[in-house]
Amino acid sequence: MVLADWVFAYGSLIWNPEFSSVESMLGKVHGLHRAFCLRSTRFRGTPERPGVVLGLDHGGSCIGLAYRLPMEERRAILSQIYEREMTGGIYLDRCVNVRLIDGRSIQALTFIANHQHEAYERLDEPTLIERLRDCSGQRGHNRDYLVNTERSLRTHGVRDRMLQRLVNEVVSRPCP
Repeated sequence: MVLADWVFAYGSLIWNPEFSSVESMLGKVHGLHRAFCLRSTRFRGTPERPGVVLGLDHGGSCIGLAYRLPMEERRAILSQIYEREMTGGIYLDRCVNVRLIDGRSIQALTFIANHQHEAYERLDEPTLIERLRDCSGQRGHNRDYLVNTERSLRTHGVRDRMLQRLVNEVVSRPCP
């Protein structure tokens, strides 16, 4: 476990962190971008109807939310985050440089898609839209994961064109 003071969120940790923080602020990571590139057979899908979740993938940049953890709770919070995010080895834990909107540069723990894991996949857009629209798992519908991520970023003033395009496609089609 990496003992970090900050955690960089780019997906569900933005709208459902499940931990306390003493500070949160928008920040940008270079060299990684937000992508629906991980098959989910438990939380957002099933083995028969796999969903898809976000990971950080190589290239580009990503705007997300950086959380500074309370020092007295840091180890317990990080254990909780690791239990949630590092099941099955689909992510690699890494410290990355984040440029906060106030100009500070910090190091933050984040989770990068593991290209070596069998769950890593890059889907064509029609398949991605179908999975986002139709699949659900233990943590709910895949479409809600998408909509909540896009809405939360928009609430923070972030316009993610890829997420907006997917939301428009997914919500414009009726559920099966």
